[in-house]
Amino acid sequence: MKLSDSRDIAAPPEVVWAALLDAEVLKECVPGCQEMTGSPEEGFEAVVVQKVGPVKATFKGQVTMSEMNEPTSLTLSGEGKGGAAGFAKGGADVTLTPSDVGTTLSYDVEAKVGGKLAQLGSRIIDGFAKKMADQFFTRFQEVVEGADKAGEDGAEDGGESAAAGEKKGWFKRFVS
Repeated sequence: MKLSDSRDIAAPPEVVWAALLDAEVLKECVPGCQEMTGSPEEGFEAVVVQKVGPVKATFKGQVTMSEMNEPTSLTLSGEGKGGAAGFAKGGADVTLTPSDVGTTLSYDVEAKVGGKLAQLGSRIIDGFAKKMADQFFTRFQEVVEGADKAGEDGAEDGGESAAAGEKKGWFKRFVS
């Protein structure tokens, strides 16, 4: 399965780059992610619970980053095992380009599945993979834009929600 798309994110490339390398941000953005630990240098380990058609499984996997050209591009490679449900593995080439909005994030994803998951058929798997990628990048855009806005504007009404405070804190770690 192959998938390509792009998103315009209202934040500078350096902020988007930092978010791509942050385990907390990734955990918040990966659908079904229960746990995310590690670092860009050593790789990340994740536990993700997902239901694909009638198959529900807990996947334990690793993600490594390579070909890192800060802050313009990187390659993500991952593999997850879901016990009897099977496995999933794949990679993504991510490119960040400055734009009028802030940053255009483009990605090319290639994924493979095996075991019971592969028996579901390519139409279900392809639809699920597209949905997962859309959910991840939509949430990623929300988190990054929220962090950038919180970092620039602070609390507009004097009262900050816990999520806004966390985003503001995340943003400050990378711009100070």
